[in-house]
Amino acid sequence: MAQYLMSVYQPDGDPPPPEVLGPIMAELEKLNEDLRAAGAWVFAVGLHPPSSATVVRDRDGETLLTDGPFTEGKEHLGGFTVIEAADLDEALGWGGRMAKVVAPLAIEVRPVA
Repeated sequence: MAQYLMSVYQPDGDPPPPEVLGPIMAELEKLNEDLRAAGAWVFAVGLHPPSSATVVRDRDGETLLTDGPFTEGKEHLGGFTVIEAADLDEALGWGGRMAKVVAPLAIEVRPVA
């Protein structure tokens, strides 16, 4: 079985209010339960906002730290799930289910090297 990363991209700004986000999170948990039951679930995480990021670079042997995200954009990686699937088609099927739960947000499915 190969592993696949399913990334959730969301717009910058405040998260939706609890009455909107609550049902989405409940549906995501149902999807995670289905992934576990199918033996496909490896792990999933949500991330703090991009403003909490620190970028670490090496410049001529010196470690440089920069506050904030690596790139400025209108959307950011909000979380991700790693799954095991027989092939890309199976992974895309799970990605499609996730996309329905978080619509209109996009899900990027990428093989893990």
